[in-house]
Amino acid sequence: MALILNIDTATEAASICLAKDGEKLLLSESSEQMGHASWLHPAIQKMIKDAGYKIDDLDAIAVSSGPGSYTGIRVGMAAAKGFCFALQVPLITVNTLKLMAFSASQQIANPAIDLICPMIDARRMEVFTALYQKDMAEQMPAAAMILDYNSFSNELQSKKVFFFGSGSKKWGQISNSQHALFGDIIVNASHLGTLSYELFYNNIYSDLNLIQPVYVKDFFFDTKK
Repeated sequence: MALILNIDTATEAASICLAKDGEKLLLSESSEQMGHASWLHPAIQKMIKDAGYKIDDLDAIAVSSGPGSYTGIRVGMAAAKGFCFALQVPLITVNTLKLMAFSASQQIANPAIDLICPMIDARRMEVFTALYQKDMAEQMPAAAMILDYNSFSNELQSKKVFFFGSGSKKWGQISNSQHALFGDIIVNASHLGTLSYELFYNNIYSDLNLIQPVYVKDFFFDTKK
């Protein structure tokens, strides 16, 4: 039996899910991206109490590790690592794009779709993206991509690709391929709960001392001279 707290704060909407053996017990969500840090810890305390557990009943902590919002990723990762250090339980990390793709694979009804392409808006015409087969095999690793008319031209020649996520809207405005399909997918920490249990069951954990957020591209601050 595994009781896992799942945390996803990498994108616009934050969510947490308490799951037992991969099955959702409780889910809580927040749509205020700027408030992820202040929302997270009180929401976790309330969820665990409402479920009738104590914090030290947790067997592991799982977190979406990015890419996405730099601040959001750090908020989730810091909280997850803090709980793991305090409780002496393992840390499980899942790439945010993989989490999105898994969520899509559970919701897509069109059998003609060959590839799944999650997209996270990275401002201007840039997105964080990756490509997955429907069985979750990685076709293209996570990357920061500047979209243009030729993006995904090789894949779209012969395959139907399903695009979704916050970055897919601007791609939809310039893509003219009949093989490019678009839609909305619900993504939250309950889907992370399914993935984290599989990793927990197979003893696949992240090293608390070595794990770093997946930023994909370097983070920098503008400085005034």
